[in-house]
Amino acid sequence: MSATAMKSTASRANTASRALELVDAGRRLLARFPLSVVEFAMRVGVGAVFFKSGLTKIASWDATLALFENEYAVPLLPVELAATLAAASELACPVLLVFGLGARFGAAVLLGMTFVIQFFVYPENWAEHLLWASVFSYMLTRGAGALSLDHLLARRLFRAR
Repeated sequence: MSATAMKSTASRANTASRALELVDAGRRLLARFPLSVVEFAMRVGVGAVFFKSGLTKIASWDATLALFENEYAVPLLPVELAATLAAASELACPVLLVFGLGARFGAAVLLGMTFVIQFFVYPENWAEHLLWASVFSYMLTRGAGALSLDHLLARRLFRAR
């Protein structure tokens, strides 16, 4: 191998090594971003979707009842009860999520509601429902995160143990 070819090979290896160092530095920098901010954004984002839906339901109760009777077709529950439970859940649980107070409970309720929506109402919207279910499952299994009232209460209640 000529000296020029060896220099060219060494130069390419040096460039590849430098590129890997830059990628690794970028990964380490991104890993320093606070997970609590991401968790808060997830809670606010998915909570806003359900809260807006709840506001829509109470804005025109007659239209809501008609939807539950004709389009949603939720099994086992009377139309009025299903609509009332849905509206109450969509208005109360997002507040729990955003403040991170009883967030696991709120996530569990909305996860159940997501399953009902997926299997009985709009099965064709599975990608959107999967996204919601993923966020709710995360909150249910991991909690609301450090930027939450749940976290503050847990620190106070379980500090002495």
